[in-house]
Amino acid sequence: MSATVNNWLRLRATICAASFIAAALACAIPAAAQEKQAAASADSSAATANAVASDPILKAMHEELERSKDQLKMDNVPSPYYIEYRLSDVEEFDAEAAFGAIRQKQRVHSRILRVVVRVGDYKEDSFYGPGSGMVELAPLENDPTALRRQLWLATDGAYKRASEALAMKKAALSQYTGGQQFDDFAHAPVLQSIEPLAKLEFDPQPWTEMIEKSSDLFRSDPKIDYLSASVRFRAVNQYFENTEGTVTRHGFAVYSVHLSGSTQAADGMQLERSPYFVAATAKELPSPQEIEAETQKMIATFKALRDAPVVEEDYRGPILFSSDAATDLVTSMIGDNALGNRPKPGESARTTGDFASNYKGRVLPTFLSVTDDPSMKSFQGKTLIGAYDVDDEGVRAAKVAVIQDGVLLNYLLGRQPIRDFPDSNGHGRAAPGQPPAPSIGNLVVQAKDSLSSEAMKKKLIDLCTQENKEFCYRVETLAGLNPRLLYRVYVKDGHEELVRGALFDELDTRTLRNDLVAAGNDFLVSNRESNIPATVIAPSLLLDELEVKRTDSKNAKIPEYPAPDLAH
Repeated sequence: MSATVNNWLRLRATICAASFIAAALACAIPAAAQEKQAAASADSSAATANAVASDPILKAMHEELERSKDQLKMDNVPSPYYIEYRLSDVEEFDAEAAFGAIRQKQRVHSRILRVVVRVGDYKEDSFYGPGSGMVELAPLENDPTALRRQLWLATDGAYKRASEALAMKKAALSQYTGGQQFDDFAHAPVLQSIEPLAKLEFDPQPWTEMIEKSSDLFRSDPKIDYLSASVRFRAVNQYFENTEGTVTRHGFAVYSVHLSGSTQAADGMQLERSPYFVAATAKELPSPQEIEAETQKMIATFKALRDAPVVEEDYRGPILFSSDAATDLVTSMIGDNALGNRPKPGESARTTGDFASNYKGRVLPTFLSVTDDPSMKSFQGKTLIGAYDVDDEGVRAAKVAVIQDGVLLNYLLGRQPIRDFPDSNGHGRAAPGQPPAPSIGNLVVQAKDSLSSEAMKKKLIDLCTQENKEFCYRVETLAGLNPRLLYRVYVKDGHEELVRGALFDELDTRTLRNDLVAAGNDFLVSNRESNIPATVIAPSLLLDELEVKRTDSKNAKIPEYPAPDLAH
């Protein structure tokens, strides 16, 4: 063989060897990563198995679920393709006082069990009417025999209901032409997540004393008709397991204080206020002394409202919504309409809200975007009660860009698909014992070119000046979508005058889309206590056109005789 050929063969061998080593190294790195990931997954599974074994509730749920998978079958009825157990452990403290006296004080512990059995398949199943699950009270003690027997009865009942519901559903759908374009139930990755248990941590005495003292402040104003204060502290732990292999345990605590009062103006107009404070811990609430100070402020506004002029004119022009009022706008007009709730059978709409026909269309000005991010734990030092890692269907919570530069891009979804959205984004949430439904977590408004509070007021006055108006309006607080604290802002010197008896006309999603012209940088964190905790974060918002007119509600009659003497 010639030297040239030998040299070529040696070079080729060297190149091949080098290529082999490079390829081996390239493969070795992912293989190592895969081994690490597999080891982490094995550790996670082992940790979950240990947690299930050590938690008497999860253990009983797991054992009964395995037995149901093996034995649940009726003659001439398909076996279930899916079963889920969800147990909600609720510990709650409620106290309420009116006129300086405690009217209610109780601490309640309850457990609510919900069992869902689905017959059919992911494409079409029995989750309809009576097939939406069985709800029962569960034993308070960690008695595995009692819990498993309760699970057994509920599972049997849910299975029987499911078989009936599937027949009902098929009969109902047969009335409509065209097949369903999306599944009844979304596939979801198997998830195992065991979080620490949530607990109530507070001393009830200072809080009960606070509501007594706060509600007793009615004595400072004889014209107050009603004044109450209440606290509601609760911790909820959700235990969840399904036949797909998902096992989760997560919890939350919510602490809230509510004030409520009413008075009447001389003309009989009923005037009400209901401020509230919500936090993730008792320590993050205003102190009892601060709550009493807030009650005194509320009483002061009652006197100011009684003396305030009534809105008589029909006004159409600029309105500035404070960040407090803006959070109510965002909740009602964006949060509620961004939920991917499936419409009734036979309806062609994508969802049930005002945004049903706005997918990929503009719903806000281009300088605004809205995101729902349950992974956010805090904002500007305040804990967000809308934060969660796993939803109540066992799906990992995801950050969702709902609106980008004014355009609606996504809906918030659970495991019930809607048109164009086949998968959950981890927003299927449920109150204890209730079926899960799409819900907001932490809904955040983001604004480009935001303005300071001073600049927002100046822009408001500038718009009024351009329209040759003597004054415009600023709303501080809302009740629903109607103003409770509404101020005239005078163009001449910027001073403000409280008014009463007004409502907004034509305040809807079209107004936000077409008439919203500026946003502030004064973000407010509004924790909202309900059966499903949520947080809305929004700045002040300026509309260049909105109608304000006098309410058409009739004034109430003044009491026929005076209130009892406060000296007694």
